[in-house]
Amino acid sequence: AGKGQIRIFDPAMRLAATKHLEYRSELSSALEQDQLRLVYMPFVDLRTGQVTGAEALVRWHHPEHGDIPASEFIPIAERSGLIVPMGEWVLDQALAQAARWRPGLYLSVNVSAVQIRQPDFVERFVEAVDRHRVPPGDVVIEITETTLVDEGDRATETINRLREEGLRFAVDDYGSGYCSLSQLQRHPVDLLKIDRAAIEEFGSDPQGSTLTRTILQMADSLELLTVAEGIETSVQLRELRRHGCDVGQGYLLSRPLEAHALARRFSGAEPVAAS
Repeated sequence: AGKGQIRIFDPAMRLAATKHLEYRSELSSALEQDQLRLVYMPFVDLRTGQVTGAEALVRWHHPEHGDIPASEFIPIAERSGLIVPMGEWVLDQALAQAARWRPGLYLSVNVSAVQIRQPDFVERFVEAVDRHRVPPGDVVIEITETTLVDEGDRATETINRLREEGLRFAVDDYGSGYCSLSQLQRHPVDLLKIDRAAIEEFGSDPQGSTLTRTILQMADSLELLTVAEGIETSVQLRELRRHGCDVGQGYLLSRPLEAHALARRFSGAEPVAAS
């Protein structure tokens, strides 16, 4: 690569590369071997404490390594293109579950930039929703703030086409520093999910609280539903309620649930305490 350069080798790099290759090879067969499953992270109305919907999250139980964090295998799936068939599987399984819910409870599914780039993405998504007879207005498609910026016009076109079919959109991880207010205004989204990093110090750190309050005020002016991610303390919950955040997710409210446990929460018998 030329003179005057230094390359440092760390044995952990070899382990990471080996694990990446192993996961990439085995992830392709994980679907066929029934190693993937879905859990659901509830959305909780911060005013009433009732569960109003849930986000579908994919989990991979490896036969040798046990449960592999999504933060490890999702990037591999995206880089390899496996996220496309995996995304279709997640959508099909989640819609089948949502078809059993009462109308008005919304299902949220995550969509990556790789999926959006597929020429038949919109048609296949709409076909799945129609096939499972889930009301389109009960389906929320989540795209990250990064995807919204990087995909630009393609993201806008995709959002517009799916919203014409009655589906709703959420910007995930908002506040991580990529998307300006002017960019947000150009995209026809319905929900704004505030990044957990912005929530972490809310109520305890003045600077972090200012950022979160600004996001909440901005969302209110744009008439967007706000969702706070990663709520873990009663202080965060209290301050979010005080400043008008609509919906919350996080371990303080609920951990991800299996479908049968989620059904009990949907019954309204287990509201989150208002204190």
